[in-house]
Amino acid sequence: MPDSSQNKGPIARFLAAPPDSVGKTVFIAVALCLVASMIVSATSVALRPLQEQNKLKDKQANVLQVAGLYEDGMDVIEGFSVFEPQVLELATGEFTDALGDAATFDDRAAAADPELSVRLTEDPAGIGRQSRYVTVYLLRNDDGSLDKVILPIHGYGLWSTLYGFIALEENGNDIFGLQFYAHGETPGLGAEIDNPRWKALWNGKKLADESGELQITVAKSVPPAGADFHVDALAGATLTSVGVDNLVRFWMGEAGYAPFLENLKSGDI
Repeated sequence: MPDSSQNKGPIARFLAAPPDSVGKTVFIAVALCLVASMIVSATSVALRPLQEQNKLKDKQANVLQVAGLYEDGMDVIEGFSVFEPQVLELATGEFTDALGDAATFDDRAAAADPELSVRLTEDPAGIGRQSRYVTVYLLRNDDGSLDKVILPIHGYGLWSTLYGFIALEENGNDIFGLQFYAHGETPGLGAEIDNPRWKALWNGKKLADESGELQITVAKSVPPAGADFHVDALAGATLTSVGVDNLVRFWMGEAGYAPFLENLKSGDI
């Protein structure tokens, strides 16, 4: 008797095949993968604005924390409104409005833009390219005088780039606090940069001596300049500590915020 399946088209033969046939099994597996990937992609696109909003909120919370203003349960957006964001041109140490709204300026994107950044030949912080512009945050007293300034910093540790903020008093030399909000250092070792006890060591330290020479150091022993310029290195995390030392000294130096700090000390801000 002739096989009637030979007279059927490919779709009909597929439908007529047993449910556990190789063809149907492969088809169902591929179809499920495609549907799942579409759902994941659609969900990712739909949630992207919320993810970006959460990243911004987390960054704002860290600015509040390093300035000593964060409280559990507070409205971060409302609390952050006390800060005055400004886009700073590093080379001149002066603010600029040429790049648009400081509240939306993206420092990281600027660092990857050849028009807005420079490739470093001397790169102790290990960042590769440096944006010529960064967003800084001013905190003022009720009378309009400057209370603190919050400066973004970043550099390479042991395993990752550390992104954070350093808070300085109005004199541009006394450190109020230091905080990192993104890194991939080893839990229990380099990740101890998040330990409140270690972060508290930065409060009251000074960047430069009376002659203006940068002295701040992260090290195991107190440097000749004295304890006012010394933060203890993390136990068991030598390379992370060296990375923090390098990035802080880089950003507080001539290639970083030195021109701005000079303007700050002279009262031009």
